[in-house]
Amino acid sequence: MRHGSSSNVGRGGICRFPVLLAVAWAVQSGAQEAPLPKNEDLEAAAAVIGNIVLEKRNIFDLSDPKENKWLYRWANRLHIVTRDSVIRNQILFEEGDTFSGRLLEETERIVRSNRFIYDATVEPVRYEDGVVDVKVTTQDVWSLTPDVSFSRSGGENRTALGIEETNLLGRGQLLRLKWIDSVDRTSTQFDFEDRNLGSSWVSMFLRLADNSDGDTKILSIVRPFHALDARWSAGGWASADDRRTALYQLGDEAAEYRHERDYVTGFGGWSAGLRDGWVRRWTAGYVFDDNRFSEAVDPTLPAVIPEDRKLIYPFLGLEVLQDDFSTTSNTNQIGRTEDFYMGTRFSASVGWADESFGADRDALIVSATLNLGFGSLDKTALLLTGITSGRREGGNSKNATTSIRAGFYHRQSEKRLFFMELSGTAGHDLDLDNPVQLGGKSGLRGYPLRYQTGDSKALFSIEQRYFTDWYPWRLFRVGGAIFADVGRTWGENPIGERNYGWLKNVGFGFRFAPTRFSTNKVAHLDFAFPLDGDPSIDSVQILLEAKRSF
Repeated sequence: MRHGSSSNVGRGGICRFPVLLAVAWAVQSGAQEAPLPKNEDLEAAAAVIGNIVLEKRNIFDLSDPKENKWLYRWANRLHIVTRDSVIRNQILFEEGDTFSGRLLEETERIVRSNRFIYDATVEPVRYEDGVVDVKVTTQDVWSLTPDVSFSRSGGENRTALGIEETNLLGRGQLLRLKWIDSVDRTSTQFDFEDRNLGSSWVSMFLRLADNSDGDTKILSIVRPFHALDARWSAGGWASADDRRTALYQLGDEAAEYRHERDYVTGFGGWSAGLRDGWVRRWTAGYVFDDNRFSEAVDPTLPAVIPEDRKLIYPFLGLEVLQDDFSTTSNTNQIGRTEDFYMGTRFSASVGWADESFGADRDALIVSATLNLGFGSLDKTALLLTGITSGRREGGNSKNATTSIRAGFYHRQSEKRLFFMELSGTAGHDLDLDNPVQLGGKSGLRGYPLRYQTGDSKALFSIEQRYFTDWYPWRLFRVGGAIFADVGRTWGENPIGERNYGWLKNVGFGFRFAPTRFSTNKVAHLDFAFPLDGDPSIDSVQILLEAKRSF
């Protein structure tokens, strides 16, 4: 139903009349060739949303001769395009609502976050008589993929075999069956996820894993704060995990223990919504966290066993969030739209565990996170993150950690970017099952996995990134990097390894970013050369792995 411009004037008063005249003149005088009014002009005119049109693009664009090939045509025919209902369930506005450019941008970010969607745009396409039509454009990716992967990091291999469907029958549901062989364990894993259960904002996740050293069960049902203006959230999750865990000495397993953990939490949250560019959210809930440690079944290494912990506590949380997001490309991905948070975000929670609740101790449990963004990712930007957590028991701090991360981005051109990262962690009286480690995946690419262990660490990395136009078979984009890492840990390893102090490595690598498959990960092939450490280290470390960033 279309509403006449007179009704818009009545709602907004005479102060909007000049804006309405200007918008109407721009549309009518230029006929079909006139550009649409800007979002701010549509908002000032209190335009009403008319039709919401979905344009759902298949995997390959057959109007492009480079993609109009027999293999790509067959892929489009076999692929089930995402259903209308999946996209409409994630749109933050409805027909008849007052137009808001902010809601269009936020809807873009939500739809783009789906793994089965490569990119999404939400934009006005027609304006007449105070009514604006909006088009939501999405591009699908191939969602049924065999998961056959081999990765090597820090001298250790990881093999995965399985099959994954991230958009089951076009309904946006994930179904995964996977076998994984890693340095820690062999696992057969089943996952199911639905981000919009029953056309709602409720998400569900289920994992069942049979591992060589135990098993894992996870069930999560949560209605999150799905949008900046969302007023409430609620939900909970439960997990049961049983596994063997090893402690390391210079990258080699040196001790082990068995860890059984039962975790259950439920919570509810409320908010007044977005006010003057800021959001404040309160959350209250209850946690049951039971950790039991024992000697490993059929032990092959000496046993070093942490103390049992049973924490049962109510908690109260606060989140303060600024509405400040940025969209860019060729930053952490290759040739893909990327959403970055550039504002100020602070979250904190405090809980009290008490023996009267069934806990094995009285403890104050705190955590806090701060995110800050400065500058522009189109030129120079600095992203800061600080995290602190720990317990207060008997007047003493326990398992207390404070971590910082500073990421610096300097764009030299469309195809070149300089990246620098400084991170560090300071720990105090850590639980034995919470060591601070460096090496392989945890930083220092030229060294074995978990090469250094302590209670604190520092890591500095620089990386010159290159983004190319090479697009092999129209399936993945290619980039490269030259990098250097410097880092070390402090504090004693529970099993008493020698600390070699500051460690350094240099290296280079290639990056491969799939564009037609349901993954937002970038494949890394790195060659890293250690400059320090003990003589047993290989002179070159070859790392092949998939990461969420360049």
